[in-house]
Amino acid sequence: MGHLLSKNGYRLKKRTRKLHHRKKKKRNCFLQLPCMLCFIVHSNSSGLDDDSDHLEAGVNGSGCRHNSITGISVPGVGGVGIGAAAASKLAERYATLASPEDCSKFLLSPRELAIWEGQGRSLLSAVPAKLIPPPALFRTAGVSVTVPIPVPVPVSGCNSNNTEMVCKRKCSEVQRCTPCKQPRCTFAAPDGGLENGGVGGGGGEAASNSETGHCHLPLCPLPSTSSSASSASSSSSSPADGCCGLGLHADLPHSSDSSPCCLHQYDDSQTRSFDAADHLSINHLPSSILLKVLSHLTVKERCLCASLVCKYWRDLCLDFQFWKQIDLSGLQQVNDDLLVKIASRRQNVTEINISDCRGVHDHGVSSLASHCPGLQKYTAYRCKQLGDSSLASLAKYCPLLVKLHVGNQDKLTDEALKKLGESCSELRDIHLGQCYGISDDGMVALARGCRKLQRLYLQENKMVTDQSVRAVAENCPELQFVGFMGCPVTSQGVIHLTALRNLNVLDLRHISELNNETVMEVVRKCRNLSSLNLCLNWSINDRCVEIIAKEGRSLKELYLVSCKITDHALIAIGQYSSTIETVDAGWCKDITDQGATQIAQSSKSLRYLGLMRCDKVNEETVERLVVQYPHIVFSTVMQDCKRTLERAYQMGWSPNTSNTS
Repeated sequence: MGHLLSKNGYRLKKRTRKLHHRKKKKRNCFLQLPCMLCFIVHSNSSGLDDDSDHLEAGVNGSGCRHNSITGISVPGVGGVGIGAAAASKLAERYATLASPEDCSKFLLSPRELAIWEGQGRSLLSAVPAKLIPPPALFRTAGVSVTVPIPVPVPVSGCNSNNTEMVCKRKCSEVQRCTPCKQPRCTFAAPDGGLENGGVGGGGGEAASNSETGHCHLPLCPLPSTSSSASSASSSSSSPADGCCGLGLHADLPHSSDSSPCCLHQYDDSQTRSFDAADHLSINHLPSSILLKVLSHLTVKERCLCASLVCKYWRDLCLDFQFWKQIDLSGLQQVNDDLLVKIASRRQNVTEINISDCRGVHDHGVSSLASHCPGLQKYTAYRCKQLGDSSLASLAKYCPLLVKLHVGNQDKLTDEALKKLGESCSELRDIHLGQCYGISDDGMVALARGCRKLQRLYLQENKMVTDQSVRAVAENCPELQFVGFMGCPVTSQGVIHLTALRNLNVLDLRHISELNNETVMEVVRKCRNLSSLNLCLNWSINDRCVEIIAKEGRSLKELYLVSCKITDHALIAIGQYSSTIETVDAGWCKDITDQGATQIAQSSKSLRYLGLMRCDKVNEETVERLVVQYPHIVFSTVMQDCKRTLERAYQMGWSPNTSNTS
């Protein structure tokens, strides 16, 4: 509120002594108060030392004290007066209050509380409204408050002498809000939250947060000595009393949960906060967060969209971390000049993917390799225009290369593999599928030079035979993934893979001369084998599958598409294997309802069963199994169509009725 005069009790005593010698002089000391909240009311015709006489005269025979200005009667007060000595002592006690805890101990009795409220009404009715400015609390928050003035109601039968009284209430918990950039002042409930528009019934400490622009102004309850006094005063109190301490509840309905001043202040602060939010921009976020957001965009989106927003975003899109892993796959605009520019400006490239980039040639890859010695991963699928020069440059300038995927490059020959074997001893992952110019000479040189190989995949390399399989098995003991799909290897070469103790995934699809004994021996020796792919091998029969189910203690995936198996193979998997989760028996013409039903019933680990184009399995049987075993995914033509349609509906797709009609 702000004091008009000092709240020092000594000055009040001194003024009392002066008034004692001039008690016949009429004064109106409304503006000579210690505080606008805690005031001392003097009558127009008497001094401080005559307070007892006036108070006794102001109480009628029925115990009702009457105020001559407002006409408000205070019941239950008789024979009680607050003299000058008591006022002086209260002023001294008031001056020593320094904390909310001290204020909570400075309590009013029920009778003193009733007198205080009555005198507060008389003060408001006696002083013109223009002399009562808005409290400093609300002036700080920038909210205009109109203080209502009660209308005097004369009551007959009571004395009309105006007596003096001292307000013992000190609203010390209400503090000024610290100026904020975005002021949002609300009233906090006792539990720290907002109730009924931001007005609560209890008090709390004022809080100010300069960072968020929120300042919470608590309400100050009326102090009392007992719970009965609190309950008695709560019926005639309002949030306005707590905020201003001027007893404004006379003009407010008792059932209201919020005061007009609080709502006005809340709405005004909300409007200002919304205006401030309009000026916020995504550029106000820290650069680290913006970099994280931009990292979810592709290279094309960053270069052709995000970098064109503003200079700041262009600089962010050129950040070095975006150019460590470069994915240019499928971009037909990529050519040798672009690779040269990237290589000259970004020498910290560690991974690049130029798959399906038809405009890139050996010159561009060589320039990139010469400027990026730290390159570790290189992917170039279906770049048929590239030849040995690109791999030779990578082998020469990038000795740290660990991943090399160059599938479907017809121009690659054994010379490129020999260069890699000589220089790239750290190579661990290589994919040479459908590189038809590679033969055993290149594979042997690669296996001898890259002894740390962990993944090797070949597909339809028509000049790779058992010699390559043997060289790989003898020189690369760390191999975990091996694939020879469609290569002209035989059981004599595959048997060498039993030396790979760390073998985890083995792909033997479409091996024309693969017998059951070789497969069973590999499963017995490779104890860590978890995935075995035997699709398109007509030599695999029920006996081989039974041995696989018994010996494959770590096996989780078994692919038997288009193999010569019957229901006995599926029954054996359900009976003997406790680890296999995925079984794909699609296109096996001899699979019937019996095999599908028994493997679903007996297997505790099965989660996927592929029955695609198993024509002897009825769809009704599959529907029944889907209901009985919901934890298993059954793959048939109808079931896959239903799942696809269900996913489409979940993504928001709806059939176009106009086209169907």
